[in-house]
Amino acid sequence: MTMTRMTAYSLVSRFSGALGICAIIAIIRPAHADPRAVVELFTSQGCSSCPPADKIIGELANDPTIIAMSMPIDYWDYLGWKDTLADSRFTARQRAYSRMRGDRDVYTPQAVVNGSVHVIGSDRAGIETAIGNTAKHEGVMSVPVSMSLSGKQINVSVAQSKVPAASHGEVWICSVSKAVPISISRGENRGQQIIYHNVVRNLLKVGDWDGTQASWSVPLENLIREGVDGAVVYVQDGSRDKPGPMLGAAYTSLH
Repeated sequence: MTMTRMTAYSLVSRFSGALGICAIIAIIRPAHADPRAVVELFTSQGCSSCPPADKIIGELANDPTIIAMSMPIDYWDYLGWKDTLADSRFTARQRAYSRMRGDRDVYTPQAVVNGSVHVIGSDRAGIETAIGNTAKHEGVMSVPVSMSLSGKQINVSVAQSKVPAASHGEVWICSVSKAVPISISRGENRGQQIIYHNVVRNLLKVGDWDGTQASWSVPLENLIREGVDGAVVYVQDGSRDKPGPMLGAAYTSLH
């Protein structure tokens, strides 16, 4: 499915002022270290081309070196089925990527790899090729990021950069639901039950990163909602309106 004109949406509402610098990090449950890629799938329950891509994201999510996330968009809701997981912030994020690339390629299923390259989401080989190609760019996924749970907060740590190409960015945290089965009764996927993997349920900006070692703590109450059982933190060059390459990321289970 393709769409070349969409109304721009605000990516993220103001995040809670409760985020602050964490003085002491008590590591209880370490996240997977040194992932090689962040893969974001822009998908829709109303898109008949999307189920194969949704399955691939589930397969990629089982690879500890890949952080795969589903970001359901809302611009196909008029086709007869309102996506129950869609968020206008994901629509805005997909459009922001398109602006940064300088193209009008906004469609579903669309996978964005390491914030740099877009691929048809059902093209597993294309995703793997994009992972390999983006890894050659200086700075991409070069910054160590870690997360851990401590009481009622999640601690985030970003290491100092060792390369000039990764010297600043924004730190974001996403709460995710690892597997969400949805029975679709109308629209192009009528009669199907589809499992959506690592569905982003909330996005919060943790802070700005200046290339030096930094730590923050995030209250779990800012992330948890029904069905949330994981969290992803990523450091990305640019800003929410002008997203650039992924510089580092981490994933942790919340249960």
